Amino acid sequence: MIVLKTRREIEIMREAGRISAMALKLAGQAVQPGVSTAEIDKVAADYIKSQGATAAFLNYNGFPATACISVNNEVIHGIPDKKHILREGDIVSIDLGAVYNGFYGDNAYTFYCGKVSPEAERLCNTTREALYVGLTKAVAGNRLGDVGAAIEQYCVSRGYGVVRDYTGHGVGTHLHEDPSIPNYGKPGKGTRLLPGMTVAIEPMITEGTETVNVLKNGWTVVTADGKLSAHFEHSVAITDGECLILTQC
Repeated sequence: MIVLKTRREIEIMREAGRISAMALKLAGQAVQPGVSTAEIDKVAADYIKSQGATAAFLNYNGFPATACISVNNEVIHGIPDKKHILREGDIVSIDLGAVYNGFYGDNAYTFYCGKVSPEAERLCNTTREALYVGLTKAVAGNRLGDVGAAIEQYCVSRGYGVVRDYTGHGVGTHLHEDPSIPNYGKPGKGTRLLPGMTVAIEPMITEGTETVNVLKNGWTVVTADGKLSAHFEHSVAITDGECLILTQC
């Protein structure tokens, strides 16, 4: 069931989103060669706590950390680890959220660890641009297929794979709400977007195959061919005009 939010609820979500966005920014600033992914997770955790919020992902279905930190061929749900030390040239996808007054923010960004290859930079740029292409279609009256098709066309036309096993989602008083939001689709198809809907749109794009596997830890999703993956996400509210990005700081 899709739950439309009131103006007051969207304002609370903007604060949850601001906290989420700043935690993500600070975590990204900690991405440096020689730093462990556990250290980065602590930066995000400390900030969220300092704002009177709680970490959205911690203990969610048993997830053991504040942030999902996925490196290189890890697509999503990487588990922070003090033994996982970043190296020059890594690309580091950080996905995290915060709960404030009962509402969730959720966002992701792929950061560079030092100087990265031109191929990695191009993948990240394309994925980030695809998110904003999708956001231009996230307007009242359009359908979810319009959003997914725009993201898919943008990435596939540039030679990249679009992960199909995982999608964006509604967000609000729960981290994952209806509807699911694929990063692929057909224009004019799917659920119609209405003012008051709040959704997380999150392209997960690969350098090679769209096929992914889950590691033995039960969480970390990796590309089947070992090639790079990038991930960007914003939580947004559908309005009468262009969508309102909630995860900004």
